[in-house]
Amino acid sequence: MILPIGHEAQARMLLAQAQSGRMHHGWIFAGPKGIGKGSFARALALRLLAGAVGPAIEGDGLAVPEDHPIRRLIEATAHPDYAELSPIEKDGVTARNISVDQVRGLQRLIQSAPSLSPRRIVVVDSADDLERGAANALLKTLEEPPSDMLFLLVSHAPGRLLPTIRSRCRTLRFDALNDAAMRRALIEAQPGLSDVEMTALVHAGEGSPGQAMRFAGLNLAEIETALGELATGADEGNSKRLALVKALSAKSAKARYEAFLERAPAFIAQAARQRQGPALGEALDLWEQARHLAGGAVILSLDPAAVVFELAGHVAALAPRR
Repeated sequence: MILPIGHEAQARMLLAQAQSGRMHHGWIFAGPKGIGKGSFARALALRLLAGAVGPAIEGDGLAVPEDHPIRRLIEATAHPDYAELSPIEKDGVTARNISVDQVRGLQRLIQSAPSLSPRRIVVVDSADDLERGAANALLKTLEEPPSDMLFLLVSHAPGRLLPTIRSRCRTLRFDALNDAAMRRALIEAQPGLSDVEMTALVHAGEGSPGQAMRFAGLNLAEIETALGELATGADEGNSKRLALVKALSAKSAKARYEAFLERAPAFIAQAARQRQGPALGEALDLWEQARHLAGGAVILSLDPAAVVFELAGHVAALAPRR
């Protein structure tokens, strides 16, 4: 189990609530995708279940010793007081939603008394993936929860959840990680990253280790350097654009090409945040054009060389006029 990084204040608050005996029965963990909300929910569930039965766990964090018997039970998916809902993976394909049958499958846990702990815990990762029927089925339990049930709902877009689900839960906000926490998370997830690649992943992740890790192993630093040079006007004779076309348009570079499709519009968006007035409007226009082109490139089977050249041109248009 991966221990979440960068959300220590949330951990201290929730553990204090649990120890006080005033823990609310339903929580929505809200924040950007990929910042560790799901890992946090699982780690909190483990910490609460393990701390309730012993051996005692010291400290105010979520760490649980690897040899703790409750940890072993949960990692073996054998703890009778714990359940987790997420889209089912079958034959290498992950379902788009959490089904109503999955939610109905919680009845055994809901209708039975706790076995090893004073409480039962359900993690839903993510609640955004609940089918309409599944959301309504979960709502029925949230409206009349057993006194010893705790629901931890992960959500990247809580505004899209049923208003009645939101009203039955307390929302706890999780913010994007700062650079120091990002580096710690990436070191743990991908040991051996060079300083140059680490810096590129931190920049591209924008506070989300999950987002950053999607670019790991793709030499993102080279792409980020090229984008930065284009944006400062260092593209005499289109040399930088042509170099990107050569590097990214071959079939063997498909993964890096798709990373570029994502990073070029994001790079323009990041640049736009530093601008004001007419310069901001121009940057937003460039972002819209880049986003539209990149979004349709794979779906419409556009020529990669032409796409890379045009996207690079949008980035180059950010350069100061001489």
